Amino acid sequence: MKIKFLIPLLLLSSIIFAQNNNILLTIDNKEITKEEFIRIYKKNNSNNSVKENAKSIDEYLELFINFKLKVIEAESKGLDTAKAFVNELKGYRKQLSKPYLTDKSVDERLIKEAFSRRNLRIRASHILIMADQNSSPKDTLIAYNKCLKIIKRINNGEEFGKLAKETSEDPSAKNNSGDLGYFSAFQMVYPFESAVYNLDVNKVSKPIRTKFGYHVIKVTDKQKNPGEVTVAHIMFATPPAITKEEAEAKKSKALEIYNRIKTGEEFAVLAQEFSEDKGSGKKGGELPAFGTGRMVPTFEEAAFSLKNDGDISKPIKTRFGWHIIKRISNKPIANFENSKDELKTKLSKDARASQSRIAVVQRLKNEYKYSYNNKNLKAFNTVVDATVFEGNWDIEKASKLQAELFSLNGKSFSQQKFAEYLAKNKKPSSKIDINTYINNEFIVFIDRFIIKYEEDILPSKYSDFKYLLQEYHDGILLFDLTDKMVWSKAVKDTSGLKEYYSKNKTSYMWGDRVDVSFYTVPTKFDEKARKIALKRSKKNSSKDDVLELLKALDNENKSDFTVNDKLLSKEDNNTVDASGWKTGITESVSKGENSEFIVINKTISPEAKKLKECKGLVTADYQNLLEKLWIKELKDKYKVKVHNVVLNKLKEENK
Repeated sequence: MKIKFLIPLLLLSSIIFAQNNNILLTIDNKEITKEEFIRIYKKNNSNNSVKENAKSIDEYLELFINFKLKVIEAESKGLDTAKAFVNELKGYRKQLSKPYLTDKSVDERLIKEAFSRRNLRIRASHILIMADQNSSPKDTLIAYNKCLKIIKRINNGEEFGKLAKETSEDPSAKNNSGDLGYFSAFQMVYPFESAVYNLDVNKVSKPIRTKFGYHVIKVTDKQKNPGEVTVAHIMFATPPAITKEEAEAKKSKALEIYNRIKTGEEFAVLAQEFSEDKGSGKKGGELPAFGTGRMVPTFEEAAFSLKNDGDISKPIKTRFGWHIIKRISNKPIANFENSKDELKTKLSKDARASQSRIAVVQRLKNEYKYSYNNKNLKAFNTVVDATVFEGNWDIEKASKLQAELFSLNGKSFSQQKFAEYLAKNKKPSSKIDINTYINNEFIVFIDRFIIKYEEDILPSKYSDFKYLLQEYHDGILLFDLTDKMVWSKAVKDTSGLKEYYSKNKTSYMWGDRVDVSFYTVPTKFDEKARKIALKRSKKNSSKDDVLELLKALDNENKSDFTVNDKLLSKEDNNTVDASGWKTGITESVSKGENSEFIVINKTISPEAKKLKECKGLVTADYQNLLEKLWIKELKDKYKVKVHNVVLNKLKEENK
């Protein structure tokens, strides 16, 4: 019978030993592991040599204990529950979580893809059949089939532009025949961009789905991206209401100014005088630099067709009027290393950034063996009604739905989880098919749920994250309480500061010093000024008195006389040091129309600094005293136990 009890006891003791073998410190009832200590120790002692390690661990352990005492005191005062603290830590946690919730390989691929695409500019036309993301499956299919019929007509020989005018639901197609002009990466929605970059010139795509609907796309040109161009222009506006005679007059004026430029007149001067684009006209017609897709196609083509700086185009017509364009400069596309940061920023603001999130969600779904019950999802059709589109849907309508909706990481989640999400995220929207609405909302819900689930378990899943978050937690608490108990206290406690200074005056001493006066006087009065300065030194007269005497030498230019009195220590002034600090006057030195000389009035023996002369040092020392007293108080308040067996093993491991 005893053997039956002995085995569990042995197992229990081995577990306790293993746990204790990992505990370096106990402060009251709070256990602190050796991993937490060694992580911070190594971070702050990465340059220590091997020989110093054992001693350094002992030294750093004392600092670490003091640090933890302050954190525990802050927690005992409830500072970790303060709203400001909770919000600040929450913000830091969000930032720290980002690397764990993104797929670096996807981000890197997208950046490289964007750079590759940016080196090309593409001209394309499209036909749009609208079907937004909330369209029902039926309406989506209708739009898709319309595109298939259009593609068939194109393949049978009908002209793309004519069909765009006739069938496209993009309003601009009526005027541009579906022509979108030139564009490059980040200038179209990502699925559209991907389609055109993967399509050969003069080829027509299959139906391409975007958030707007389905597109039939034809690529009409691909060429090397010329980068950015800076141009100036002179414009003669032709607004829609202009008469035919007025339009002809504008064209004639543009030709007249163009000819004047060709005969040698200054472009910038003519732009300031004649351009009807007043904003750029003031600057000689200069416009901000632009790249592909930033200007109307006709203007852009004319600007990029200018081969050299200074080249000038013939008058060209856009929907805004007539333009004469002058190329000022061209900036080619930067290389990958110089583009990477900009592309990374653009990526973070673009819809394609979701590719990284999608990859993370899919990885987590696989890792946590995610599954959902489609039958139970469809059951929501019976409890979600039109009130959801008004933002008034009541969660009570789903109170009877308690079946499993999905499972994640071995845990079952009922339909109520989804119901709670729908109730919490009430928002008015346009009415759509309930099935479509439920499916769309469920996709968003699961995406958010899985990311939030992962975010919540990051500390238990990744030790690096756990300890880094702990550092932020402790650091914020430490700062807030130390500021209250030491830093701000020392500044505000003026009586305590004065008392500390009074008791420690001898710690703030001036060394040997010399009383010196620096004189600048007009050279013609140098001799007389020197005599006045020497008399002043012997009589110990005030600065104001001697200035009055000096200025009396020249009533018209009194400001040419200056006197600066200073108390100097060794190495403060080379000329004074060179004099050996002997009282008297130095030789005059010529500085333009003035002379400069120095009078050494007297030497001053060491004496205590006044508080105002050393307040910064005294405050720092007073803060150190307050901290020492505070640490002593904390050590008296909390019982600190160092587990020496663990400590010694730690030293051995880090030799």
